[in-house]
Formats: sequence, C-alpha cells, structure tokens
Amino acid sequence: MTPVDIRLREWREDDAPAVLRAFRTPDLRRQSSFPVVTLKDAVGWITSWTGVGHAFAVTVEGGAVVGNVAVAGIDAHDNGWVSYWVLPAYRGFGIATAATEELARWAFGERGLFRLELGHRTDNPASCRVATKAGFRAEGIERGKLRDEGVRLDVERHARLATD
Repeated sequence: MTPVDIRLREWREDDAPAVLRAFRTPDLRRQSSFPVVTLKDAVGWITSWTGVGHAFAVTVEGGAVVGNVAVAGIDAHDNGWVSYWVLPAYRGFGIATAATEELARWAFGERGLFRLELGHRTDNPASCRVATKAGFRAEGIERGKLRDEGVRLDVERHARLATD
C-alpha cells in the first residue's frame, strides 16, 4: 500500500482529543511520563513539550491528527532523541516512517543536529521496522534498560547521522 501524504505541524491545544484518544490505547498508555486520562491531561501533555524538545502533530489529508513525532534530549553535541507514535487505526500505512523521515530532515536541516537516536523494546518489531525504514541503523541492545510492571525489558538502539 502506498503511504499516505502526511504533514507535520506544531501541536495546538485543540488537538487534545486526539492526544487523549492516543493515550487510551494500551500500548501507548505507558509512553507518557504522566497519566493522560482527561482532556486537561492531554493539554498538559501538549504544553509539556515547551522548552524540552520539538514535538509535531502528524496529520493526514483533511488535517486529522493521527500521530506524533518528536525530538528531545538535545545536548551540547548536537544529538537528539527521537520518539513517535501513530493511532492504531492508522498503523501499517507508512505514516510513522514518513513522519520520522520528515522529522530527521527538519532536525538535520533546520535545527542543525548531527545525530538522532531512538530506542524501542525488542518485543516491538513494528517500531524496529519504522526505525530501519526511516534510515536509523541498529547499534545494539541495551539489556534490561526499561522496567514495566516489575519486568526488565531490553531495548534496541538505532541512530541516524546527518551524513548518512
């Protein structure tokens, strides 16, 4: 299937319903640093990016918000940490890959970063495919990096350089 035409734009407070919908899905629920269970929480999630990174709403034709792509943790060495998510109904169409590629172009071109990193749980092959298709090379496994409900989980780290 051909990927849909996506656009990245700044998040707006009126996007809160899409954020709330996203964080109600079981696999995304734990992706926020705080619970997002009300519209007020969703607005808080949107505003929490101020000063810590650059998050963009991923939209499709007609302007519907279907996901997020972000770079945060920008350091003095021009490195940044990438994250992404897509609403379940829009997965499998290349949206996350296209959005991550667009974010990388922006981060390298507009923001002047040199290295972008991301990590995914080793039990998340879909996220691995997104990273690989978006040009992020696998760099290794970080054993026991995450803890979820008392279980230690391995993470595979990927990176993409401005020179790749």
